[in-house]
Amino acid sequence: MGSNGVAITGMGIMSSIGKSVDENLSALLNRQHGISRVDNFKTKQRDSVWVGEIKCTNQDFRDVLSVPPVNNFTRTSLLGILAAKQAVESAAVDVQDSYRTGVLSSTSVGGMDYTERYFYRYQKEPDLYPYITAHDAGDSSHKIADYLGIKGCVSTISTACSSAANAIMMGARMIRAGRLDRVIVGGTDALSKFTINGFKTLMILSDGFCKPFDDHRKGLNLGEAAAYLVLESEELVRRENKKVLAYLSGFGNANDAFHQTASSEDGEGAFLAMTKALHQAGLQPESIDYVNAHGTATPNNDLSEGRALLRVFGDKMPVFSSTKAFTGHTLAAAAAVESVYSILSLQNQLVFPNLNFETPMHELTIQPATEIIRKPLQHVLSNSFGFGGNCSTLIFSKA
Repeated sequence: MGSNGVAITGMGIMSSIGKSVDENLSALLNRQHGISRVDNFKTKQRDSVWVGEIKCTNQDFRDVLSVPPVNNFTRTSLLGILAAKQAVESAAVDVQDSYRTGVLSSTSVGGMDYTERYFYRYQKEPDLYPYITAHDAGDSSHKIADYLGIKGCVSTISTACSSAANAIMMGARMIRAGRLDRVIVGGTDALSKFTINGFKTLMILSDGFCKPFDDHRKGLNLGEAAAYLVLESEELVRRENKKVLAYLSGFGNANDAFHQTASSEDGEGAFLAMTKALHQAGLQPESIDYVNAHGTATPNNDLSEGRALLRVFGDKMPVFSSTKAFTGHTLAAAAAVESVYSILSLQNQLVFPNLNFETPMHELTIQPATEIIRKPLQHVLSNSFGFGGNCSTLIFSKA
């Protein structure tokens, strides 16, 4: 591999602020968040929680994709196919060519939106049996690969909210190891009653719009989304004269090993992940121009991540922000969504604002960017941390 890292030649995204890369960029530039009440299914929590919901029904998505009338496509699969299709098209990929092409996708919700809908009816209604097999995490990955016509390696990663970062990381490793020439990497997750109820039980959902890194933050807003990148080997890019959007120049993964759902007070896992990514990219901390923080707006995460950032960057803290106030926390898709945003930052040479911020945290000496900042960007670091201590960091560099 060359010193630049692994080439990114395409990207696609579906989120509550847009159904394409361009729509997402426009919303980010215009400070238009996608946080609303739940409309796509009934929940007792509707009036007490805010979510980043994509305002389309599953049937809308099936119509766009021309899915057969009889099918077991879950919302997670539909979102994933739409975003991955965009990524492949933007990279001008012909999946029938001779290059070894794989799909590494991630999810945490899987087919849960249908399992919970039909759970009590399965025993008496055999017609619903296909949705049982659509429950597991791997189903959406295979649906994406089948729809796109990709016959190579297909695998699934589920490491909570760092899932997509680890899928991107694994894809890059497979290219570097010479196992694949090209790989579609990312994640997809749909909203469901189960996740809303689960996060409500954990008492980390905000009753208002989330406020990342604010002293008065109350918790997160859940969201749904899918986003994918196309990674291609340097040799393929050179041979086919492909346009490169950005490079994945470094990545790191560590485990906090502290608690099932909480991060350690000093952010040890986050610190190790960032340090590993910088080392692999051959960069010093002062080389990072912008940090797209995990920034979930929960009391625990933002303090832990803030302390980890200070441990890594000290008094040379680069500008940072969390974009989760735009989309909500999209779980397994979050790292892929924020990878797209990190690449957009590099392409447009700007930093996206941290919405809803008012009061600096009393424990920290740093605060996020609250306005769009236009500045030269060469390297963007993106953090994603998940339950179980799964901490991952990606570094993207300008093409």
